[in-house]
Amino acid sequence: MVTVGIIVVFTVFSIQLDFIFYCWLGMNRYPLWKYLIVLVALIFGILYTIPNIFGQAPAVQISSANVARKIDESMLSRVEQVLKQNNIPFTSSQLQVNGSVGTIRVRVESPSIQLQAKSAIEKALNTNPAEPDYVVALNLLPASPDWLSKIGAHPMFLGLDLRGGVHFLLQVDMQGALETRYDSLSNELRTLFRDQKIAVDSINRAGQTITSTFATEDALTKAQDLIRTRLPELRSTVTSADGKFILNSTINPTEITRVQNTALHQNIVTLHNRINELGVAEPVIQQQGADRIVVQLPGVQDVAKAKDILGRTATLQLRLVDDSPSAITALSSGTVPFGLEKFKDSDGREILLRRQVLLTGENLENAQSGRNQQSQQPTVNLTLDSKGSRIFRDVTRDNINKRMAIVLFENGKGQVVTAPVIRSEIPNGQVEISGSMTPTQAADIALLLRAGSLAAPMSIIEERTIGPSLGEENIQKGFKSTLYGFMMVAVFMIIYYHIFGIFSTIGLMFNVLLLLALLSLLQATLTLPGIAAIALTLGMAIDANVLINERIREELREGLSPQQAINIGFDKAWGTILDSNITSLIVGLALLAFSGPGPIRGFAVVHCLGILTSMFSAVVGVRALVNLWYGRKKKLKSISIGTVWKPNTSTNTETTD
Repeated sequence: MVTVGIIVVFTVFSIQLDFIFYCWLGMNRYPLWKYLIVLVALIFGILYTIPNIFGQAPAVQISSANVARKIDESMLSRVEQVLKQNNIPFTSSQLQVNGSVGTIRVRVESPSIQLQAKSAIEKALNTNPAEPDYVVALNLLPASPDWLSKIGAHPMFLGLDLRGGVHFLLQVDMQGALETRYDSLSNELRTLFRDQKIAVDSINRAGQTITSTFATEDALTKAQDLIRTRLPELRSTVTSADGKFILNSTINPTEITRVQNTALHQNIVTLHNRINELGVAEPVIQQQGADRIVVQLPGVQDVAKAKDILGRTATLQLRLVDDSPSAITALSSGTVPFGLEKFKDSDGREILLRRQVLLTGENLENAQSGRNQQSQQPTVNLTLDSKGSRIFRDVTRDNINKRMAIVLFENGKGQVVTAPVIRSEIPNGQVEISGSMTPTQAADIALLLRAGSLAAPMSIIEERTIGPSLGEENIQKGFKSTLYGFMMVAVFMIIYYHIFGIFSTIGLMFNVLLLLALLSLLQATLTLPGIAAIALTLGMAIDANVLINERIREELREGLSPQQAINIGFDKAWGTILDSNITSLIVGLALLAFSGPGPIRGFAVVHCLGILTSMFSAVVGVRALVNLWYGRKKKLKSISIGTVWKPNTSTNTETTD
């Protein structure tokens, strides 16, 4: 809206100045500063549109697939050394750091070299293919010169239909989300009954029912009242067997809907964080239906690696570590005692954890890195929800001086991110994890905890690959259709309006140049609907020139001099141009505000920007050309604007110079 205001205010101010200059000098002249503004706009349009001409170059992208493996300058040097040792030429290599996550991109000259580079890098970095430490993927990078990149001139992002890439449709396992919720509620019931000193024989979960067994009716009544007040998401029924009172609790339908919606939205956020941090430009991740997620990764050519990227999404668990002498002895002998499970930490050391899951990522609201106020040691600060806070309070109270492990499950394999010692009871859900960590390690752990928690498992039910050649074909078709449309409009305008038609055509070219430059500057994503919006912009933009030219003809029919007709024509046509464009802009802004990511939003972005550039180019840019051509002619007798029709006379006048 700020841009809209600036363009409208400047255009109005420009028209008022034109009127003042005309009244003062009797001619149509622009002050020097207005010509300079048009010139600056032209240079801006050229510089920021040029990067789109160079296209894209094949590249190899390297990112971390393991929390213990870092992408830094030393890794960049190692990758360059691998390529040199294998005599693989590359045009450039760069390290990009987003927060604490690094990505290396190596640009090469051809797809064949790209495949060779990928194979060599993968062989050198992933010594164990079954458990790769790094993700080595094929990608496409802008081929524009570095000096353009230094001034912020980058090409537009291209959508999946223009750039090629992979499309996945993921099915969220809602049953798994409910099972996780039932596990959490079962643990919470045990905690509540213990806190309220309610005698319960057993609490078991069978499918989607939590069964609590009581020996007395009084204990049953207290349990019902407690569930009704503290866990309203549960509804319970009572049965009896063998003299025992059995309370069967299930989640009510409203809570089931909430759990499923939360799982879907949390998975979408997790996918966004993971994919963005892996360096995939402009991914599209959005909900489809009640339990599905669409993921589009433009520029990713390797389907297997794309699946690997999605497979890196992880689930988070908190478990207690068993450091007892018997457990350590069993571990050293290569056996795992009953009730325990063996994992590896970030340094590769083996560790035994209890199978009981205390908390999951569902209970984690936030994770940030920081420093301890007293010792100034790097820390990871966790914020748990209310239910997680209650569980964590009880666990820390009962297990002081024991270790608790944070386990991240990726690709079905769990890894201990950190295993700090519990020093005291933590009652408020604000957890501070400290230990032998560097600030970078603390930031990495916080990032993994924030982005690595999936509320429910997912599976790929549909995959589709769009090759770069098909994307290139779509670009060519879109370019040709826009070009042919522009040429037909230009031919019509020149035939019908003569020199003023030439001015209008130049203004239309100026408009397209500014539009492409703005799209590139804003790093918008161009799709096929976006190309359709550019073609539509051409048709709408020429309307302003038609209004101006016809208004000038009308003033000539009224007997005004050519200079007066030009000035009044631009002045009076402005109101109509503004009204028509504002109404179109309102519709475009509505599309932009209420549409999610995808083709409609891409169309709306191009549509809105096209309206703004068309107003500027028609009213300011074309006026500059007219003033430059006719403005300094004091005794101007006629102008080349085609036939001025005079319906009240038998003849019409062809006004030419």
